[in-house]
Amino acid sequence: MNSLLSNLKVLDFTTLLPGPFATMKLADLGAEVLRIESPTRVDLIKVMPPLVDEDGTMSCYHTYLNRNKKSIALDLKKKESLVIVEKLIEDYDIIVEQFRPGVMDRLGLSYEKLSAINSKLIFCSISGYGQTGPLKDRAGHDLNYLSLSGIMSYTGRKETGPMVLGIQLADVGAGSYNAILSILAAVIHRMTTGKGQYIDISMTDCLFPYHAIAAAGELSGAGAVGYETEMVNGGSLYGFYETSDCRFLSFGGLEPQFFNNFCEVIGLDELKDGGVLQAGCLDESKKKVIDIIKSQPLDYWMDKFKEVDACVEPVLTFNEAVTSDHAKERGLLVKVPGPDAKELTQLACPIKFSDFKPEYKRCGCKLGEDTNDVLKSIGYSDGEIENIKSKGVFG
Repeated sequence: MNSLLSNLKVLDFTTLLPGPFATMKLADLGAEVLRIESPTRVDLIKVMPPLVDEDGTMSCYHTYLNRNKKSIALDLKKKESLVIVEKLIEDYDIIVEQFRPGVMDRLGLSYEKLSAINSKLIFCSISGYGQTGPLKDRAGHDLNYLSLSGIMSYTGRKETGPMVLGIQLADVGAGSYNAILSILAAVIHRMTTGKGQYIDISMTDCLFPYHAIAAAGELSGAGAVGYETEMVNGGSLYGFYETSDCRFLSFGGLEPQFFNNFCEVIGLDELKDGGVLQAGCLDESKKKVIDIIKSQPLDYWMDKFKEVDACVEPVLTFNEAVTSDHAKERGLLVKVPGPDAKELTQLACPIKFSDFKPEYKRCGCKLGEDTNDVLKSIGYSDGEIENIKSKGVFG
């Protein structure tokens, strides 16, 4: 099968999670991704335990997030490194970087400078708050972006306020996936115009579309959204319920037919007329549901709902989820060649194509593993490589 993105060549200057996740997805779909790694400043994702190689230098997170990528070690503060990057962008004409605004400019690697060398260059910057505006130079993490986007003002409970999410929604959902979308859109534009462009991804900005329902209402004059005020944030019977064995099940039966089926199974037919909202008696109705669900273990309820369309599912642990019949049938785990001649189990690319199947050729590799081969591919001789190495460019 032909690789979907085999004609794309990406220079990856990113570290930690958002950028590496984005470029991994591009690599899974066939793009050639070359990581530009600092030999003097460690990417923390590479050394976070657990470590999976015999030398104790490669984190499981690095081997996953940087799979299918090559690595070249360059000290970007050395002038020789800039020359190498300028040569590389003749071929690797997509750049993804995740420094704070202005860092690439100070390194001599600005979009303006590099696009003057290659007008087809697509240059994507991922940052917390964007390249402009009053917050652009502030440090931040996923929690901060979620806070400033307004999402956490109604994601939580009245009694306790906002809750810490178990996933990096801003980093991956807002940063990584919008970077992928925008890069591919820019590639299509380049195919028709021959021109590249600069892309500014703010993880905070890219969270705003997640307000899709809440924003549409509030911007149209409805009241402000708050904790447990909406159908799907705790303001109805839609939610999670604890079972007698300290497990949880989820109930998402918003539509009347699903809600009524739910009521029948748990023996609360009297709630049917009120629907999932239970207007005027929500607290009383919710207590009834809580008490009934708490009276039996999870397996009992899953057996009861096995043949019933009521939008009821168990809250699984990660291990239960990835070893479920669904995950096995959908191929959500994959074996990837790893360090020390062993295979690593990783999450697979979840997208199914009719005429393409991702290949998993290697996990994230050691720092600078491909430096010599890459430099030779752009015309450097062995002697020139040794001369550059002697100047500390590779660390």
